[in-house]
Amino acid sequence: MTARAPDFGAFVAASSAAGRLVVQPRMGFGDPGSMRAGLARTRAATAHTAGTLTVDSYTRVGDLAGARAAVAEGSRLNGYPIAAHSPDTTRAVLDGLYDADFPVQVRHGSARPLAIVRALTAAGLDATEGGPVSYCLPYGRTPLRESVTAWAHACEVLAAGARTGAVPHLESFGGCLLGQLCPPSLLVAMSVLECLFFAQYGLRSVSLSYAQQTDPAQDEEALRALHRLAAELLPDGVDHHVVLYTYMGVYPRSEQGATRLLEASARLAVRSGAGRLIVKTTAEAHRIPTVEENVRALETAAAAAALAGPPAPAEAADGEVYQEARTLVEAVLDLHPDLSRALPTAFARGLLDVPFCLHPDNAGGSLGFVDPGGRLRWARTGAMPIRPDTAADTAPLTSAGLLAALHHVAGRYDSPRHRDSDDDHGRPRATPLTV
Repeated sequence: MTARAPDFGAFVAASSAAGRLVVQPRMGFGDPGSMRAGLARTRAATAHTAGTLTVDSYTRVGDLAGARAAVAEGSRLNGYPIAAHSPDTTRAVLDGLYDADFPVQVRHGSARPLAIVRALTAAGLDATEGGPVSYCLPYGRTPLRESVTAWAHACEVLAAGARTGAVPHLESFGGCLLGQLCPPSLLVAMSVLECLFFAQYGLRSVSLSYAQQTDPAQDEEALRALHRLAAELLPDGVDHHVVLYTYMGVYPRSEQGATRLLEASARLAVRSGAGRLIVKTTAEAHRIPTVEENVRALETAAAAAALAGPPAPAEAADGEVYQEARTLVEAVLDLHPDLSRALPTAFARGLLDVPFCLHPDNAGGSLGFVDPGGRLRWARTGAMPIRPDTAADTAPLTSAGLLAALHHVAGRYDSPRHRDSDDDHGRPRATPLTV
């Protein structure tokens, strides 16, 4: 390790001040040597990068015995089993790579993340992501109250277990939820609420996420609403930035379409003032991407961001997304000052209700749809304190209609008739930078 300690939030803040978008892959390998090689390639990319250790499925669901057995047998895993490897092994993976110029975040997907947090802090790491709702409702059947309790403990351990002088960082996954067909106001509200939860349990550096959706103008409005609500509601002394995810739904099948969508997300990140972008690759529709494909995606996104120019001037965020998100956040905060009590109560009463989510603790009374202009809107809002769209079609959603909505973005970007001006006003396309 170098003398200059990594600080994830400070790294992103300094990058933003210098006009540089941080780009980051999803990447995880069970073998320590492969994981180290992936981090080294990420660091060496012609882009301003942060590293990622994505954990395996055994660790994600708390089957640590299964993870240890896989490591002992040399089985191939779909991520890095950080709780099965010793802290010394993980430190060796990071040695000479992880420093103030290349912070590393652990990404996992666990509703019960305590073992993961203990393992990452033991190895000298202090940046991770997820949340008590966003890593519970979409991923399994863990009761929400159990996830909230587990995440409260994990936050306390992360806040207390960091290196001396370090500022632990926690990113909410609340702006992603099921990845698609959720109108932006709920994504914004959930990201804000989870970051307030993190702050309640001692974290002083957080990031608020948002996943690129179906309409660039609506996405930009949502990201600006997220900036504003974070500034208004997060406690003083809590550092924060916004992270954008390249589209998480059905991805374009053509290489050209996938590249166009990635470039559009990079330009959206710059226009909206996001500090960081989680990329996707041209292989997303087909298989798990290689390290080389991840590096190409990082460089493509960085080139598109460099051509996008400075962020657009901030405008008042009093639009539909801001108003709905603010209403949802206030409805939850009015239930109880302790979010570990307020969040489960909000879902039990249907004040928060994720479309298409089958988790037993989700009310299931809401429904989103893509309107003819491409914007995501509410067809039904259940018991949430916001109104459905008055123009929503009252006909039942058919399987064909659902499939059409799920493939809306992929079809648009795969279309040979797609033009750059279709997504963000004709800004020039980029190609990866070369050394």
